[in-house]
Amino acid sequence: MATIFIGDIQGCCSALERLLDKVRFDQTLDRVILVGDLVNRGPDSAAVLQLIMSLGTAASTVLGNHDIHLLAVTAGARELRPDDTFLDILEHPARESMIAYLKQQPVLLCDETTRSIVVHAGLWPGWNLTDAQRCAHEVEVAVRDPGGAFFHQLYGDQPDRWDCSLRGWDRLRVLTNIFTRARYYRADGRLDLVEKGPPERASPALRPWFDLMGDALAPWRVIFGHWSSLGLVSRSGFIALDTGCAWGGTLTAVRFETKTDNIAFVSYACS
Repeated sequence: MATIFIGDIQGCCSALERLLDKVRFDQTLDRVILVGDLVNRGPDSAAVLQLIMSLGTAASTVLGNHDIHLLAVTAGARELRPDDTFLDILEHPARESMIAYLKQQPVLLCDETTRSIVVHAGLWPGWNLTDAQRCAHEVEVAVRDPGGAFFHQLYGDQPDRWDCSLRGWDRLRVLTNIFTRARYYRADGRLDLVEKGPPERASPALRPWFDLMGDALAPWRVIFGHWSSLGLVSRSGFIALDTGCAWGGTLTAVRFETKTDNIAFVSYACS
């Protein structure tokens, strides 16, 4: 038995199928947990969702920013962009079941077996696990609201600092940006949503979010994606799994063996 975490798939179904084979995924014994951005950029977003949905309780995912964008388009809150590649979902006979599936997914997931917290992008420095779970639940309730008002109010970079006194759409907007878009914070604590490059090329005024977390989440580790220029990073307390499959990089998994506690990284070349 194993728990397998997989990085950003972004519509690359063939790579996902090959990686599941390579990592020896057994639907009857193992669990697979995805870090979000299931759709967009790659050629087969609908096939990715169909495959994941077919795995039933053996598969879990969090929502990424591209998944949120798809939901916003279907809610009439955003227009299709020229580089969006999920038209296959919008025109699919099973569109409604796919959208319903996505809307039920969390933005934060805790896996007790591996003591892992899964988010797509990041967290707010200083949050403990209870804080993060409570904030994630607020976003999840808004995503699932059948009226879809959340998606019409979601987009924007302000406010750029978490404050527990925030209310309404401002509160939900900054929380969603933290969970699905965060990479860096500024020295004054503001969320920077512009810089996308690796830390070694970033301004000294910016710090990766995971460098600011301290031990507030110990003994849990955070597993995340979203940051293809960062690539695969594994260190105490954090694993970054976005290795740029949609950009011709690799799709990466980390396999945790339940009985032995062995950890193995496996990648599939997407070029």
